[in-house]
Amino acid sequence: MTQRDYYEILGINRNANGDEIKNAFRNLARKYHPDVSKEPDAEEKFKECNEAYAILSDPDKRAAYDRYGHSAVNGMGGMPDFSTVDFSDIFEEFFGFGGMGGGSRRKNAPRRGVDLTYAINLEFEEAVFGLDKDIEINRDETCSSCRGTGAEPGTSPVSCTNCGGHGEVRQVRQTFLGSMVQVTTCPNCQGKGTIIQSPCKTCRGSGLERKTIKKLVHIPAGVDNGTQIRLAGEGQPGQNGGPHGNLYLEVRVKPHKFFRRKQDEILLDLNINVAQATLGSEIEVPTLDGNEKLIIPPGTQPGKIFKLRNKGVPHLRSSGRGDQLIIVGIEIPTHLTAEQRLLFEKLAEILGTEVLPQEKGFFDKLKEVLSG
Repeated sequence: MTQRDYYEILGINRNANGDEIKNAFRNLARKYHPDVSKEPDAEEKFKECNEAYAILSDPDKRAAYDRYGHSAVNGMGGMPDFSTVDFSDIFEEFFGFGGMGGGSRRKNAPRRGVDLTYAINLEFEEAVFGLDKDIEINRDETCSSCRGTGAEPGTSPVSCTNCGGHGEVRQVRQTFLGSMVQVTTCPNCQGKGTIIQSPCKTCRGSGLERKTIKKLVHIPAGVDNGTQIRLAGEGQPGQNGGPHGNLYLEVRVKPHKFFRRKQDEILLDLNINVAQATLGSEIEVPTLDGNEKLIIPPGTQPGKIFKLRNKGVPHLRSSGRGDQLIIVGIEIPTHLTAEQRLLFEKLAEILGTEVLPQEKGFFDKLKEVLSG
């Protein structure tokens, strides 16, 4: 029977490098392994892949095959050199254990600690200008009694006799691919490698105790609702010597009595009286930096927007500040004195009763401002 081309079997071209050959074989091994494949000829295809890989993974055998074909390598297939390929993930998937003598993912390997979140409430001005703020967080810390060993002071953890302190036990199994080393977590010490015979009374053997930690944290100027501030290494402690997790501050800003915020702009609705709008005036306007003078020109209409530059929110990730926008409204008096009523009646006679429709109303203008 005509033998199939080894490159065709692995699905690679003749110029494939070593890594491409390894990857092709790994993929086919996953697909045709008899223990997982439901195809009727899976075992034959798996053996065919093994034979192809055994030849093409060996530089001398591959050179002979490329030059003379199957006749030069018949009987030379045998078992591939698995030492050049990491199959631990493949065999763990198939059998639940590591590769050819390889290690496993041990439970006592260093692991990073869990991240923590803390909601921090700020006044409107605090979010705008930033500050240093004291907070209190609850997190685990190394036990003050046993210093993290988990053993009662005066005692120490002892090496597990079942695994010899390795945290894992090994068993050799014979498969059609050769000897496989099955590595499992030691059931006696749960992968730690040590046994605590006298657990610490303070932490009950965990090596950790819950504490309230006070910290002074810096809140940068310009934060807003939903801003997250990361404090690296301030989360839960890691396990088995792993690094701490992070602490994330979630900013919540209280509303202001007068000011509103649109990104880095401060918005202020300001009512002036009819005389100020008609004749013009110089007024004082509140800002977060104090009062500022503002000139109201004669004939100012409702919805007119004035801008105070650099009186807004500092840019969070760059220099400079936004602006403050003042949206003018006209305050119509609801109660008039006799003198005021007389003046308005005279004014009404002069102005007449003619009305003019507007192309764009106050609320349309306001909507344009707010939508930016």
